Amino acid sequence: MSGLGLIIAFIIAVIAMILAISKLKVHPFLAIMVISLLLGLVAGIPLVDTKKPDGTTVMGLANVIGAGFSGTFTSIGIVIILGALVGTILEETGAAFKLADMVIHVVGPDHPDVAMLIMGWVVSIPVFCDSGFVILNPIRRALVQRTRKSSVAMTVCLAGGLYASHVFIPPTPGPIAAANSLGIGDNLLLVMGLGALVSIPALIATYLYAGHISKKVRAADEADVEPADGEIVKTYDEILKEYGRLPNGALSLSPIVVPILLMALGSIASMAKWSGFGAQLCNFLGTPIIALAVGTLFGVWLLVDMHKIDHFYDVTDKTLKTVGPILFITAAGGVLGKVIAVSGMVQYITSNAPLLQSVGIFFPFLLAAILKTAQGSSTVAITTTAGIMAPLMTVLGLQSPVSTALTVMAIGAGAMTVSHANDSYFWVVTNFGSMTPEQGYKTQTMNTLIEGLASMVGVFVLSLILH
Repeated sequence: MSGLGLIIAFIIAVIAMILAISKLKVHPFLAIMVISLLLGLVAGIPLVDTKKPDGTTVMGLANVIGAGFSGTFTSIGIVIILGALVGTILEETGAAFKLADMVIHVVGPDHPDVAMLIMGWVVSIPVFCDSGFVILNPIRRALVQRTRKSSVAMTVCLAGGLYASHVFIPPTPGPIAAANSLGIGDNLLLVMGLGALVSIPALIATYLYAGHISKKVRAADEADVEPADGEIVKTYDEILKEYGRLPNGALSLSPIVVPILLMALGSIASMAKWSGFGAQLCNFLGTPIIALAVGTLFGVWLLVDMHKIDHFYDVTDKTLKTVGPILFITAAGGVLGKVIAVSGMVQYITSNAPLLQSVGIFFPFLLAAILKTAQGSSTVAITTTAGIMAPLMTVLGLQSPVSTALTVMAIGAGAMTVSHANDSYFWVVTNFGSMTPEQGYKTQTMNTLIEGLASMVGVFVLSLILH
């Protein structure tokens, strides 16, 4: 199958998947895997590897599923495990509560959601949003207990803050790749400035929506949810007494701050095109897996300082049991994305791109939104859209440096729209935020839609002012 029929099949597949998970209560892993298999069959992906007349090999459906599953583990599996391990250590030692107290001291006890929004936005400038959410989630959980505020509101704010800088502000890979593809790779300061500016409506929209949806959705770790039968609910002060003392602030921050600084250093080394052994070392240490491994070592130091190193085995075992379901569901989302990529849907969208050119600055937004919704990865949507846009910039009248930078912003806004079941970030936010998939659609999916639209309004207004 190809063309319009493939688009229709994809829409039906997404609807069926959402209904299976939310209404029929099918486990997300099974629902996504079955839908991926059926979509691959309908799309005409061969059952086994097949050679074309030109000698190239078309991957069979079984291998497509395997590649999508393993590829997700390769890209984010170890990051999730190490990040979750750091989070568990922060909780075990009381460091998460120490950090919560520090945040409250800065923003006040009445605005923990604003704290999570800003923290997420800052952290995700050098760090992938998936990793950032895992790293900051222990602070979010501690703030829920510390302030008795809505867990859902803080989850949405943290996820939205992380997402805004992830798609708009270098040195995250997507905006850098888009800037290079469109010819302004040497003017990243302009891209960063406009990215920060365009983030503002996204952050405001996230804050407002978080306040709205938190009145309708309650997560499993919500502070004011009625306890289950026999469950003992402890106050924040009672929990603190169990720790005896809390670690100092600098040591509590180190497992989080050190990986962020290392990833930022690696991004700077790449962006500045450093060379030699020093550059190689910076790039090595800035790799998320290595950076989080170093953060884990600081977590071990924290355990030693709190005389809890003998708990390290149990902490690791607990972490692996917790992240197992998250990893498998996330990998299933990778399978769906791989099936869609191999099916030819992206090529069909690309070949019909001229049909959308009449909408000007909204064209890259729409194209990126279609690709994002179809295959799940914001970075893939950004880079693919930028590649399509490169030969069209003059035709669309977007060739000036400012217009080109705004095009990067429009692509980023589209790449936010929307995060759903085929996006690893959706499952990270939903699972670590203690929400069901159905609640994830109401919170993460809807917020990314609102965030993307609000950002695009900002891009359009700037295009009228700066054009």
